Amino acid sequence: MWSLRAWRRQRTLAKYTIDPRQWQAVRERLPILDGLDEDEDRWLREASVLFLHDKHLTTLPGVELDDEQRLFLAAQAQLPLLHLGDLNWYQGFHELILYPDDFVSPQRYRDGSGIEHTWDGEHSGEAWLQGPVILAWPGVQSGGGWEAYNLVIHELAHKLDMLNGDANGLPPLHHDMHVGDWAAAMQEAFDDLNRQLDAALEQGVEADTAIDPYAAEHPAEFFAVTSEYFFSGPDLLHAAYPAVYRQLSLFYRQDPLARLTRLQAEHPGYCQSQA
Repeated sequence: MWSLRAWRRQRTLAKYTIDPRQWQAVRERLPILDGLDEDEDRWLREASVLFLHDKHLTTLPGVELDDEQRLFLAAQAQLPLLHLGDLNWYQGFHELILYPDDFVSPQRYRDGSGIEHTWDGEHSGEAWLQGPVILAWPGVQSGGGWEAYNLVIHELAHKLDMLNGDANGLPPLHHDMHVGDWAAAMQEAFDDLNRQLDAALEQGVEADTAIDPYAAEHPAEFFAVTSEYFFSGPDLLHAAYPAVYRQLSLFYRQDPLARLTRLQAEHPGYCQSQA
């Protein structure tokens, strides 16, 4: 059956072709894509082209992007959607704004007593509800390896979270997933991380947590940080919170840990070179 959407997709892909050498250069900068099979690589390449056609990249003074750098960003953005089907998961925004460095953003928080606190916070990225995604370009450039850090995935995880409304750590789950299982896994790990931080504070020592303590700020940040780890530090996340890893694997329909483990088995020096 003829499909207008499929026709537009093919027309866009035919118009905006990628030099195979350019795509290979992008792949070499993104170790977290290592081990993808031929079909996955083809999908990601095409999805990256469509992402750049659909989203507007606004660069502030100090940021200049060539085609390879644009693809470098887009491939990271599309990796979480690799096996999520044709649904428009990034429907909640049309623009990415790229800053030349971290930026100051007004923050607001209302505590349990109803008192509102405001301050200026320095950030590498932000995702606005029904608004743009803002990224510091140095943070984007720092992602792509197995270092348990990926600014692009972090901020776009917020956008997935916001598909249900305000970011609260609960993206729209698939029909074969259970909210109770998701909530139990996430809440237990979130509480555990906060207990570790509270204990360290009481002892006057710096907390040594298995994942970035920023995840303890809010359930939305917990989902975004653990999504980062899922794709760029899956071994660390699985070791710390296997139930969280399992839920993210069901949601993203991927298993980066299996891919990383296979790469390490096939190439004994791989884990050391990417550490």
